[in-house]
Amino acid sequence: MPPMDFWESKVLKSLDPVVKNSTLIKVNEAKIAEVASWMAYEEFGKPDGSSLFNFGDDPDFLMDLTLTVNTMNFAFTNFDTGVKYETDYNGRRYSDSEAMMANLHRAVAEGIPFFDGAYQANMVRADLEQVFQGTIEMPMLDERVKIFNEVGEVLVAKYEGKWHNFVRSCAPRLYADGNGILERLTTEFPRFADVSEYHGSTIQLYKLPQLGIWGLHLALMPRKAWALEDAHLLTAFADYIVPVGLRVMGIFEYAPELEAQINSLTEVPRDSAAEVEIRANSIYAIARLTEEVNARRVGLEPLLMPQVDFRLWKAYHATHWPHHLTRTVMY
Repeated sequence: MPPMDFWESKVLKSLDPVVKNSTLIKVNEAKIAEVASWMAYEEFGKPDGSSLFNFGDDPDFLMDLTLTVNTMNFAFTNFDTGVKYETDYNGRRYSDSEAMMANLHRAVAEGIPFFDGAYQANMVRADLEQVFQGTIEMPMLDERVKIFNEVGEVLVAKYEGKWHNFVRSCAPRLYADGNGILERLTTEFPRFADVSEYHGSTIQLYKLPQLGIWGLHLALMPRKAWALEDAHLLTAFADYIVPVGLRVMGIFEYAPELEAQINSLTEVPRDSAAEVEIRANSIYAIARLTEEVNARRVGLEPLLMPQVDFRLWKAYHATHWPHHLTRTVMY
């Protein structure tokens, strides 16, 4: 795979109108090169199939788990207070999506059939309140119930209630003339249709569907149970956290009014120019950073964009630096 191949990603190509016309965010190319000059020499581990919690080795269950997780992997900060959702499990406190995973691990131990489509189709608010106990109520519980009901109904109607049946019915590629797993995930399940309009152009962002597919690849490729054949086309996952890392590193420069909006915890509306520019430029900046890091790793296997994305997410997902707040089910 040539290192530059990832610019053929349909998601990256769709960002062009935003990258060229942003007025609230500047991507500092000199800072990208500066960060790459030291990040290139960090260790980037290769996928080994392990995860923060042990959910076993059954490929079907890991498929069900991964896509269920990405059905609800959004909004872990209280929109009024800026306080993040956390939970205590096995003597340790977990934050953000790691707190969600801790509670799912506990749910498995308690025998709750959380990953079954029929359970999801009939889910009520009390079910989520029971599973996701934490330091605060997990934000947007009602929206999560509605999403699970809708997704569960599709799984029951078309895939015998199991995500693994959907995965195995798709080509193991993002793009395959409509039969690719990303193509089908974003058309058969409206909750994953993460696109925004920007001055008349449709911008593909696809945070959760791509993250779910990357999770499948990480878990199953080392087990030789399933692998994504065009993983190099996966982009960064446009969320709340990666822009913080880009801002702290100086790669992002915000217009004063956007900086003030974020720092004051004033909501950035979904599909506003500010929100689309934050997300689209995050994907673009990680692509550029990946390109610059790879240029300095001569003779080594090129990094994929999700690997560089995770480097920033892991470092900043629990930071106290303010991130933008957008009330959305997409991230």
